[in-house]
Amino acid sequence: MKITVVCEHNPGMESEKGRRAYPEGLGNCLCDLLRETGAEVTLVRADETGVALTDEVLGGTDVLFWWGHWYHKQVDDALVEKVAARVHGGMGMVFLHSAHDSKPFKRLLGTPCSLRWREDGERERLWCVSPGHPIARGLGEFIDIPQEEMYGEYFDIPTPDELVYVGWFEGGEVFRGGCVFRRGRGKLFYFNPGHETYPTYRLPAVRTLLRQAAAYVAPAEGVGETPACRHCEQFSVPSAR
Repeated sequence: MKITVVCEHNPGMESEKGRRAYPEGLGNCLCDLLRETGAEVTLVRADETGVALTDEVLGGTDVLFWWGHWYHKQVDDALVEKVAARVHGGMGMVFLHSAHDSKPFKRLLGTPCSLRWREDGERERLWCVSPGHPIARGLGEFIDIPQEEMYGEYFDIPTPDELVYVGWFEGGEVFRGGCVFRRGRGKLFYFNPGHETYPTYRLPAVRTLLRQAAAYVAPAEGVGETPACRHCEQFSVPSAR
């Protein structure tokens, strides 16, 4: 399996808290945990200049991870359309944390994807509401995250095709934090934890969950062309005439 990780680099990562959370870089942390599956993993940087994702890399990607926060508007619209087309053809995607506001996520879901937020380092408990789901395999009833940015409802998304986790924050808010959507032949998974100044992606349960998410959204039969309307001149069933 070929996995590509698009990860933004922003000033928050250069702060003392950001460097302490991910001294090797958040993107490298994600790549390292995904390489433990044996996958071939490529890191693509995003910043104030946009996303350096080439057609060649995208065309060879089975699963695309997307982490972004500050620079959503800098992503080229033409690239967004290419990503959406490849998802419709079967490529899997995993959107992390503030990628709820990314252009590809909103393009694929068709809603504003807005939410409530508070950056206060609160504890989050992610309750599994689909115990038999492959993404949650072996992870128990809940996952505790010691410090995280609060995301709360209302989360303006379509009804998920599969709801795997609901998060609860110590401030009282709840959030649909682990959602699967199907678009064309592709599957998407959105997972809310992962602010750049908290070491969430070092937690063993979260690392396992992300590896299992990659396996779940991966295309079973490769990635094909975007499904299109076809004209059928012949009857599908032999005519009695």
